[in-house]
Formats: sequence, C-alpha cells, structure tokens
Amino acid sequence: MKMSLRQMFAPTLLALALAPLAFSAQAEQHSGHASEADREAFHQRMEERRQEVYERAGLNEEQQAALNEVNAEHYQAMQALRAEHQEKVADILSEEERDALKDAMKEVHDEHRGEGKGHGRRGGHDHRDGEAEAVSE
Repeated sequence: MKMSLRQMFAPTLLALALAPLAFSAQAEQHSGHASEADREAFHQRMEERRQEVYERAGLNEEQQAALNEVNAEHYQAMQALRAEHQEKVADILSEEERDALKDAMKEVHDEHRGEGKGHGRRGGHDHRDGEAEAVSE
C-alpha cells in the first residue's frame, strides 16, 4: 500500500505541533514559573524546529500557514480545557490538598524517572529485571 506524503508526515507534524504544549507544561511544572525570557527563547526554538520540519516535508507557504493556524486554534482550545480542568479540581480539593497532590505526583514522577534511565522496553525486553536474556532466547 502506497502512502501519500501527507499520510507519511501527518504524525510527525502532529507531534511537532503538540511538543510546545508538552514541553512548556513540563517546564512550568518542574521549575515553577519560567521567566518571560525563557518562554520567549523556548518558543523561538520551537518555531525554528517547526520550520525545519515544514521544509523537510516540502510544504509550501500556504500549507505552512494553514497548519500554523490549526495549531494555534488547538493550542487555545487546550489552554481553555486546562483552565476548565483546574477549576474542576479546585472545586474538589482545597489549596492544601492540591499542593499535597502536586507534591505526591512529583515524587512519583521523580521515582519513575530514575528507574531504568536509558533503558526502554522495546521489543519485549525488560532490561530492569534482567529478563532480556530469557526473552531473546
């Protein structure tokens, strides 16, 4: 089955469009609030990467503009959804409980982040518990 250029690059472009959201949310979560200069530099790097992907994909200016518009709409929708979610959480938990939840999430994240650093579970191999030999035989 032959895939069109659009089908081949759609997952890459989607990932690229979502990356700034993920990275900015993660950076803010881990370092408190990023400075305006940090945010500006981050957005500049993401724009440069987006342009590189567009060029590699051979997209014309019209396609790039359309994708940028769709991505901006998506970003705004995600921001609105995030705000709505935060309001709902605030209705359920007190500020102290939200802080406790945030701290617990950070602890669990840090614990799991340290596990198997540099080792994935690709191909059914679980390098963390030494079963790689058994699986590969």
